[in-house]
Amino acid sequence: MKIYNTLTRKKEEFVPLEPGKVKMYVCGPTVYNLIHIGNARAMICFDTVRRYMEYKGYDVNFVSNFTDIDDKIIKKAIEEGVDASVISQRYIAECKKDMESLNVLPATKHPLATEEICGMLDMIGKLIEKGYAYNVNGTVYFRTNKFEDYGKLSKKNLDDLQAGHRDIKVAGESEKEDPMDFVLWKPKKDNEPFWISPWSDGRPGWHIECSVMAKKYLGDKIDIHAGGEDLVFPHHENEIAQSEAANGVHFAKYWMHNAFLNIDNRKMSKSLGNFFTVRDISEEYDLQVLRFFMLSAHYRTPINFSRDLMEASKNGLDRIITSVVNLKHLVETSSVDNILDNEKAKIDAAKEYFDKFEAAMDDDFNTADAISAIFELVKYANSNSTGDNSKQYLNVLISDIIKLSSVLGLIIVKEVEILDTDIDNLIAERQQARKDKNFARGDEIRDLLISKGITLEDTREGVRWKRS
Repeated sequence: MKIYNTLTRKKEEFVPLEPGKVKMYVCGPTVYNLIHIGNARAMICFDTVRRYMEYKGYDVNFVSNFTDIDDKIIKKAIEEGVDASVISQRYIAECKKDMESLNVLPATKHPLATEEICGMLDMIGKLIEKGYAYNVNGTVYFRTNKFEDYGKLSKKNLDDLQAGHRDIKVAGESEKEDPMDFVLWKPKKDNEPFWISPWSDGRPGWHIECSVMAKKYLGDKIDIHAGGEDLVFPHHENEIAQSEAANGVHFAKYWMHNAFLNIDNRKMSKSLGNFFTVRDISEEYDLQVLRFFMLSAHYRTPINFSRDLMEASKNGLDRIITSVVNLKHLVETSSVDNILDNEKAKIDAAKEYFDKFEAAMDDDFNTADAISAIFELVKYANSNSTGDNSKQYLNVLISDIIKLSSVLGLIIVKEVEILDTDIDNLIAERQQARKDKNFARGDEIRDLLISKGITLEDTREGVRWKRS
């Protein structure tokens, strides 16, 4: 398995720090509003990386934080006249709902920045002791010029960065030793939440939060650190500087970054009126379609969101779902239980598509080619299945399609919320209610069945039903 490493700018063979185990940290959202589809791309991409790692047999410790203290959270709290924790807890809950709808697995741990302040105080204190940080009037800064490898992830030259900042005069920043030094701890302002520290009553800088949470839940050295490409600089660059200066070892072995998402070939922004939350999209499409759309391009390739492309994704996902529905119908009508001799070779031939799928995913998680392999498997299944096939053979084809799709987090068969026998019993009760002229109960049962996706049709032969 090869992973493109942002740190080295090349694909590298994946070799975990500990055989059979993967330590993976993904920067999560700042929770002051509903997540947007740009957030969703990162979540879907790295959830898929995790799923494939698990498919390959790795034990994945997957940590993704929530930034629950931030200027935007505080601003919204002041506007609503509530505590900042009310805002963050509200949108953490909403984010988890959207993640579930996108079929993003819960992380092994979802740490909150506000619950890890003690660890941040410890790391900042250690950085001061080592001479990597300094306190000015209650604000603690990191000395970027003391960390020799600063810029190694973003490939930015520190001298050039310093030259670019030399003429910038920002209030409160003249106290820095160097314009490139960044904040580890800052004093509180009026009406802001704060924590007591040796330097001032205040709160942590953004960058220190992830360094501390990764260290606590994964260790000083981790296998994979991931996030959107907008985090390469300064956030991930600063994480490296802090973590390696404090811990004395290389922080993350592989750095992965997903590319931007555009809307109709323009950058998504509220000012352009093309800003969409995941909840907005859910009003028009099943969010499995959004997941399929996100995976239809390689994660390092910029992707363009449009209604036409979403419709194409819907059609593509429907092709896979329809194939499984048709195969299930053949299973129900087949009169042969056990596999036939001539079917064994066909099952063996279908393994070719597993090989193609794995080859695509082993090549830096090329989900676009992996989906193509699933489409080839679907075409093979459609062409090599009839009512004469055995139930066992048809079920193997169904299982193969579902298995590969589930590695990508695509739900092809939704859980049945109501059993056939329950439907028949409810229809019988409805018929009796109508005979008893209890039409209200009859309507209740009809509405219940409709809510479960069951369509009723009254015919001369009786009531027929089907799942919609």
